[in-house]
Amino acid sequence: MPSPASERRADSPAEVDVLVVGGGQAGLAAGYYLRRAGADFVILDAQERPGGAWRHAWPSLRLFSPAQYSSLPGRMMPSTSDGGYPTAAHVVGYLADYEERYRLPVRRPVTVEGMGRGDRGLLVDTDAGQWAAQVVISATGTWWRPYVPFYPGAGDFAGRQLHAADYTGPDEFAGRRVVIVGGGNSAAQILAEVSTVAETTWVARRTPRLLPDEVDGKALFDMATRRVRGEAGAGGGGGLGDIVAVPPVRDARERGVLKAQPMFSRITAGGIAWADGAESACDVILWCTGFRPELRHLTPLRLRTHDGVIATVGTRAEDEPRLHLLGYGNWTGPASATLIGAGRTARDTVAEVVRQLADLREAPPKRGDH
Repeated sequence: MPSPASERRADSPAEVDVLVVGGGQAGLAAGYYLRRAGADFVILDAQERPGGAWRHAWPSLRLFSPAQYSSLPGRMMPSTSDGGYPTAAHVVGYLADYEERYRLPVRRPVTVEGMGRGDRGLLVDTDAGQWAAQVVISATGTWWRPYVPFYPGAGDFAGRQLHAADYTGPDEFAGRRVVIVGGGNSAAQILAEVSTVAETTWVARRTPRLLPDEVDGKALFDMATRRVRGEAGAGGGGGLGDIVAVPPVRDARERGVLKAQPMFSRITAGGIAWADGAESACDVILWCTGFRPELRHLTPLRLRTHDGVIATVGTRAEDEPRLHLLGYGNWTGPASATLIGAGRTARDTVAEVVRQLADLREAPPKRGDH
């Protein structure tokens, strides 16, 4: 059954033991374990429908691991009809089913606008009223903060620039000259399909490496986990590579288009230029350069370090123990921005949250508390 707080009016102040901010894969995984623990909790999600960031990904995006290795706790992701790598739409359907199956108390659309400290917990301001929670789990992810690095001349470029977060498919680039920037899975997958309709140039800071065909993203997750734990032999990918050879990428490899050039040094009005004076004309620059954590709702707490993240012990904020951060990347758990990684990190996070709540219940009331 939904927790009592989930049934209260959204336009009046409400109290809850645990408030989860974000209803994507990390927030739902936390909800699963909170439900199992019998906690009083609510999940606030800014999206109008289930599915998190996956609802906004380009339609042909493929997971880097088969369905059986891309599941949240308690519910195996169904296999695709072809038994291959799931699409973004497949993941959206799975997350919607997961939310309903476990009757998770998600309130949407509710946007968290800020957060402050109260005497008995954290105060969370939203566009639907204020909430008070003894513990907050922030799980807003990274999709909403696409990162584009600065390069000289970017403002002079006469063509179009867009980030992978804005990419919807290859058709609009037919007959154009497209530069794709980035050395990861997103760049390789987008290059694979844009190259079927456009003249493409791939540039990256370091030479991209494809994983062997028989190795998928689960191997990357396992290596990342061992590396974070400091286990011997974890290395930086074990020499295998970084890019999963999903079918479209394999096709691009066979067509000979997966050939990356070194990163350019500046952008011109008509294209890109390298330090040695070489230039290449283009109409479009498509940045597949990753994302940054979406932490703007936490700004009032003043927790960020010089590198833009928040210092944590596990997932707990070092300078605000009532706050946990889940699903932002390796600094909040091994591969925690992936489906399988978010689930494993959520389990440990909720176990600590349950201990925190028990300690709070046993603590003597402060002066002025009633």
